Amino acid sequence: MTKKSDPILIDKLADAARRGSISRRSFMHHSLAAGMTASAATGLWTRSANAQPRKGGTFKVGMHDGNSSDTHDPGTYVSRQQIYLAHQYRSYLTLIEPDGTLGPDLATDWSANEDASVWTFELNPNATFHSGKPVTSTDVVASLNHHRGDDSTSAAKALLTSVTNIETDGDNTVVVSLESGLADLPWLLTDYHLAIVPANEDGTANWQSGDGSGPYRIDDGEWGVSWKLSRHEGWHLEGAYFDKLEMLVLNDPNARQTALVTGDVDAVSLIDLKTSALLQRDPNIEVENVPSAAAITMPMFCDTAPYDDVNVRNALKLAMDRDEIIEKIAFGAATKGNDFHHSPAMPYWPEDIPQREYDPDQAKSLLKKAGHDSLSVNIHTADSVFSGAVDMCVLYSEQAKQAGIDVKVIREPNDGYYSDVWLKESFTAVSWGARPTPDVMYSLAYKSDADWNESRWQNERFNELLIQAKAELDNELRAEMYREMALLARNDGGTIIPMFNNFVYARRSNVMRGESLAASWELDGARAPSRWWFAG
Repeated sequence: MTKKSDPILIDKLADAARRGSISRRSFMHHSLAAGMTASAATGLWTRSANAQPRKGGTFKVGMHDGNSSDTHDPGTYVSRQQIYLAHQYRSYLTLIEPDGTLGPDLATDWSANEDASVWTFELNPNATFHSGKPVTSTDVVASLNHHRGDDSTSAAKALLTSVTNIETDGDNTVVVSLESGLADLPWLLTDYHLAIVPANEDGTANWQSGDGSGPYRIDDGEWGVSWKLSRHEGWHLEGAYFDKLEMLVLNDPNARQTALVTGDVDAVSLIDLKTSALLQRDPNIEVENVPSAAAITMPMFCDTAPYDDVNVRNALKLAMDRDEIIEKIAFGAATKGNDFHHSPAMPYWPEDIPQREYDPDQAKSLLKKAGHDSLSVNIHTADSVFSGAVDMCVLYSEQAKQAGIDVKVIREPNDGYYSDVWLKESFTAVSWGARPTPDVMYSLAYKSDADWNESRWQNERFNELLIQAKAELDNELRAEMYREMALLARNDGGTIIPMFNNFVYARRSNVMRGESLAASWELDGARAPSRWWFAG
């Protein structure tokens, strides 16, 4: 016999959740007693309790991938510590909304001329830095120019190479001119390096002070350890419901999850996938599993033996069983990669390109073509790269043996991995955050002169297509260009892409969130502290 639900009691419970006068645990108990299923009760709680965000409390986050060598220089941002912190105390011109659309941050409006070679951005006149200084067009020009020019060492330099001039038009208008059209410029400006900082009197960017215009201002902190922040009452957007924010660097996954279970932190940026099922059984914890355009890559230096032979590169790609890796390492929380850095979550996805499958016999054949009866290589990785990074490389090593390839796994320290190992060792495992468009990703990591060209790959045709696609406003033609670029990267490039990993993180059940979660970074696009709130 099926128990009938009590609609009157359910309505009263929903109203109590909206008013914040009932805890989640009590809500779930009474909803089940009223005849609701657990899934329906959870959904009703989420919709009802989320209806009225409320201010107050100190939000504590345990984050992975923090280093003592990190700095405030936005041109050097690479670790999750830098990225998460930047989204709290600094602002950008544009941002990615929870539903994946492009939204305003400091810029309230933007428009382009007919061929997208000149863009105009209107700034929010109410935006202020934490020091009290208004954010003006001069600050924006200085901030963007920090990543340009021959002397710039910024990792985002490749993103702005087509920019010829950035100028002010009054205090609240910025005009960006380019040598050719760039249809993705407003999307590109969401890149985490392109934070807006105050300008010095000489027009340079004052990043050293740590001043910003984001939702929270820094009170105290130490790189690689922790940060304390408080709400910026003059923030120009909605949100920032917490009074205080603490961000703790917990590189060890066991330490992160223990802190979450015990309530020492309210959310963690990454959970150990092996134990995610156990966490999901805890009524005090909510696990988020968000498909994304984030990627796990394994770049090989194309200018370094033995990877300078395309046959070796493709043999190493064929020696990987991606299905087994997704099953045993990602526990299904990923999309299979195909050795080009363009995910199904991005626009212009070339879905008709054949999927590369595990084929050790073909890998052996390619090795012989390259003059090798067998092959021995080292791959470098660290626990902090992503949950299961070391295990993935060990499993790949076992798979590659069938192709006569000995992959030795070198486990590196977590601290300093991206400064001391990535871009320095010839074969590594890397975790890339999601980028909004293929142009941004290809410009950062595949363009011949990009600082983050992690495989040192050089392909003249690829670079020609990249320039053409940037200015192409016909979506069909642009899609054809990206398809050809994907094939070039897949068949000639030096990067193995095992998977596009979901963002899997967790929060305490008394932490509320909106209906959608941004897929650009973990923790709601790295903006959980300004988008989430505590239940009453």
